Amino acid sequence: MAGISIELLLASLMVAATPILFAAIGEMVVEKSGVLNLGVEGMMITGAICGFAVAVETGSPALGFAGAALGGAGLSLVFALLTQVLLSNQVATGLALTLFGLGFSALIGQGYVGIKPPPTGSLDFGPLSDIPLIGPVLLRHDLLVYVAIALTAAVWAFLRYTRAGLILRAVGESHDSAHALGYKVVRIRVLAIVFGGAMAGLGGAYVSLVRVPQWTEGMTAGAGWIALALVVFGAWRPWRVLLGAYLFGGITVLQLNLQAAGVRVPVELLSISPYLITILVLVVMSSDRRRVALNAPAALGRVFHASS
Repeated sequence: MAGISIELLLASLMVAATPILFAAIGEMVVEKSGVLNLGVEGMMITGAICGFAVAVETGSPALGFAGAALGGAGLSLVFALLTQVLLSNQVATGLALTLFGLGFSALIGQGYVGIKPPPTGSLDFGPLSDIPLIGPVLLRHDLLVYVAIALTAAVWAFLRYTRAGLILRAVGESHDSAHALGYKVVRIRVLAIVFGGAMAGLGGAYVSLVRVPQWTEGMTAGAGWIALALVVFGAWRPWRVLLGAYLFGGITVLQLNLQAAGVRVPVELLSISPYLITILVLVVMSSDRRRVALNAPAALGRVFHASS
């Protein structure tokens, strides 16, 4: 443990948590509308290659992130069409979306292996960046780290204090009642799905442009599934989702630092530790089924028939 820098560990934690936080907050909004989209992994990997390709071709990381959001949103529109218009099964469609995204990204990414993207610079906070501990940990990151935190606050305020947020939650609790009151259930859910897709795309692009600035097939490595788990872990509440993302990011970074420090634990065990701990947390959370059921949107995963 002597070889591990606490400052570096905490700073790396924020970077590791950012892509998962984007995807998890987006999926939380989708689930708040009553839709279960298991295609987060597919949208993340699609965003990763779309963002990478656009950034490389234009030389602009900003355009890369915009392209990633559009790529993820575009794939989510396919899911919205199938589940909200054609009324296909949400679970099966989400799984198909993930498989499609993995294959589609591998096809597009063949020409980008081994290429370095344009660098994404960190924000300059001037002398504040030199404050001991606070500067290195909190004030030397790129813009997207702070955008992810601001997004969490914005979603929290949207769901809690706005009329649109109240309508979204009402649709997720009882789409029939919302429909009877005159709200456009399908339109609201499609907008939520597109928002979730765009956020998953941003999370994927953060992996390929910032965290691991290169393209490799399947590089999201299950981050989409972790994001899905974090929504349950966070009990569909934005700040708890953020806490879960930072917890998972910390475990991920810690296992990498333990490997670098030469701790005598099998590398394979350290590598799977973040996923094992996530599963353990979900098992503990699920042990109180009444509490989980109380927080979950009542209409989650249910098909809406406008004629009913």
